[in-house]
Amino acid sequence: MRMFIAVVEEGSVTAAARRLHISQPALSQAMVALERRLGLDLLVRHRTGITLTDAGSTLLTESRAVLARHDQAMAALTRHDPPGDVLRLGIPLELPPDLLPGPLATLGAAHPETRVQARHASTAAQLDALRVDELDVGLVRERPTGPDLDATLAAEERLGVLLARSSAEPLLTGRGVRLDALAGLEWLGFPRSGSPAWFDELTAILRSHGLNPGMDAPAGEHLIAEVKLAAVTSGRAFALAPPHWSQPMPDEVGWYPLTGHPLIRRTWVVWPANSRRRDIALFVDALQFDPDDGDAAP
Repeated sequence: MRMFIAVVEEGSVTAAARRLHISQPALSQAMVALERRLGLDLLVRHRTGITLTDAGSTLLTESRAVLARHDQAMAALTRHDPPGDVLRLGIPLELPPDLLPGPLATLGAAHPETRVQARHASTAAQLDALRVDELDVGLVRERPTGPDLDATLAAEERLGVLLARSSAEPLLTGRGVRLDALAGLEWLGFPRSGSPAWFDELTAILRSHGLNPGMDAPAGEHLIAEVKLAAVTSGRAFALAPPHWSQPMPDEVGWYPLTGHPLIRRTWVVWPANSRRRDIALFVDALQFDPDDGDAAP
């Protein structure tokens, strides 16, 4: 019903899909399935948008009434929530800058009593904290195993490479830098203990392209941006970074795409499987990955 109302209010499936943060084909299929289920034509599709049939107008009126009553019931139930809930959120050292603002705004509008407490922690530390009730939601680099935690994909990022411009010039092609062209340079990595599955996936891909990742960094030694950039400037090392790298870079360093996008970094939102909190459910739902996001990996 919410999908149907959005299509009518926006005047097109494409605009409604943007509003709902879902793909246009998925929304089109949902409308066709709704018509098939009811055995009625609800929408007349035109090149410039849609108009309602008589049956569609009736469904619009009834849907708004049903959803208004549903929202009223959910609002009434919030009286039984414990006052002043805290949502303890774990976040990794690097995060897509556009990932959290929308979901946090959605959470704040629906549950203004919920306070978010965020803390930086590695994937392994977050998973441990979730299992001993020290975190409510985590944003991690690998999907957890076991029945005690639920997870859904929140983001995908095509990693590129940070290089000294003098080193990059002879390596550049029309589509970026080939990963195997980085052989001989030192990879500025991260401790395996922080995210073992992601570290192993990443180093396996590097080795398959002829690179030697070397030893992983000692536990706890995540390189801050300034140290990473200083090492890259020397021309003897490279670092991996997404295209929205937010740190200021010296003129001597540039970000370059990797040819063929061989490295995809995923961020998962994870929460206890036995959680029944509505604010957490809303927040997690708002974080779910949109495959039609223009910056997302295919």
